[in-house]
Amino acid sequence: MGATSEQTAQPRPLAAAWGALGTTALVQVTDGAALAAATAILDRQLRELDLAASRFRDDSEISALQRRGGARTEVSPLLVELIAQALRAARITDGLVSPALGWALVAAGYDRDFDELAVADGRAGDAASAPDSDDSRGHRLVVARVARRPRIRAARQDWRAIELDREAGTVRLPAGMRLDLGASAKAYAADRAASTIAAATGAGVLVSLGGDIATAGQPPAGGWQVHVSDDHRTVGGPGQRVAITSGALATSSTTVRRWRHRGRSQHHIIDPRSGQPATSCWRTVSATAATCVDANIATTAAIVLSEQAVPWLEQAGIAARLVAVDGAIRNVCGWPGQAR
Repeated sequence: MGATSEQTAQPRPLAAAWGALGTTALVQVTDGAALAAATAILDRQLRELDLAASRFRDDSEISALQRRGGARTEVSPLLVELIAQALRAARITDGLVSPALGWALVAAGYDRDFDELAVADGRAGDAASAPDSDDSRGHRLVVARVARRPRIRAARQDWRAIELDREAGTVRLPAGMRLDLGASAKAYAADRAASTIAAATGAGVLVSLGGDIATAGQPPAGGWQVHVSDDHRTVGGPGQRVAITSGALATSSTTVRRWRHRGRSQHHIIDPRSGQPATSCWRTVSATAATCVDANIATTAAIVLSEQAVPWLEQAGIAARLVAVDGAIRNVCGWPGQAR
């Protein structure tokens, strides 16, 4: 018998997720026909990011750059932009968010990819913008200054000693400095992938890298539905469900990426003032901004600032949700209230 014309078309999937960069990569699109292209673009860009900025790969650009400490070195346009974003984060937070903390993370025992670190510890693993960018919605990250902090003592630990020439595409690091572009690079990758996918496919898109979220294009009706919690892998558990219609959302937390080193519990958010994992009254901070980079700058700085975070965020006008160590929740600058 011939095929019947009454066959029902199967709906195309709208999301794909996989492990990447020691975390979970997720892409969602409003048009299932765009998913294959969206997945390919995100996967390619994450591979480019890893080769440029991974401090765990001997063949990465950043490892080669560190081996040439003291010498001006030509690097790829991608690494130039990643370092520029990290230096901007340091500049507008007065060093609270610094790229010069690779030495501190190694000292805390974070000297390999987190999945390998978690296995070694016997734990489950976590599974080109302008210097001060605006967008058409008028969002802007304006960071409040805080009281002057002690100067970083060693030049090899001071982000201000990094010399970046964006036009020439060159970087010079002090001898001995170890970079960690960490969260700012992941956030930039989310922004870059979302805008590239939207331009290439015409679909609305959401990209999430370990819970750092960027959107582009027309959102679905009602906005992108996102579960905000301590752990980006949690769906339907403790947390809050919000809708994103534009821009980005980032979450920084001390609860998931934890390990033990020399008998002490450690986490990955370093306080540049001490060189140690931050001691904060907040376990998790989520914030919104025009870009994922800006949102991530705010959440990382808020964890480091601890008790000073709320007035700092309020002065900057950044909508945020802060979860205290005891689970108490503080919403600032118009973050939506908790559902009953």
